[in-house]
Amino acid sequence: MLRSLLIGLVAGQRAMTPLSVLAGAARDGKLDPGSPAQLLKNPLLASGAVALAGAEMAGDKMPSAPDRIVLVGLAARSATAAFAGASLAPSGRRAAGAALAVAAAVASSYVGWSLRVRAMRRFGQTATGAIEDAIVLGGGALATRLIALPARG
Repeated sequence: MLRSLLIGLVAGQRAMTPLSVLAGAARDGKLDPGSPAQLLKNPLLASGAVALAGAEMAGDKMPSAPDRIVLVGLAARSATAAFAGASLAPSGRRAAGAALAVAAAVASSYVGWSLRVRAMRRFGQTATGAIEDAIVLGGGALATRLIALPARG
């Protein structure tokens, strides 16, 4: 369930990044065979996920970018977190993985927004966004590359 938690934290910062990193994990065979994200093996869907993530990262640097805590932003983050959290959870715990990821996404949206607002006062929107992008991509890669540990009996 650690992977679901981590991908939820990622979704809280960038709504589309979870889909992008899941596409890479699906391509590399890092997902459970029954994972819902297996559909991202499709090159067209994978390309779309990567393009959406890239566009979101570029748009985040614009002065007109909305805050991540507006309702539509939280809804998008919750949707991708639920899909990604379920996709990374063990097959019998997909609903719990989705719920955990959504809770992490909503909480991290508010924490990330607060930290970013304070950092932007000192470093500006572009620099803070680029640093945040690096953290988000690293977190997404970690979440999708971790090997699920066997349950202890």
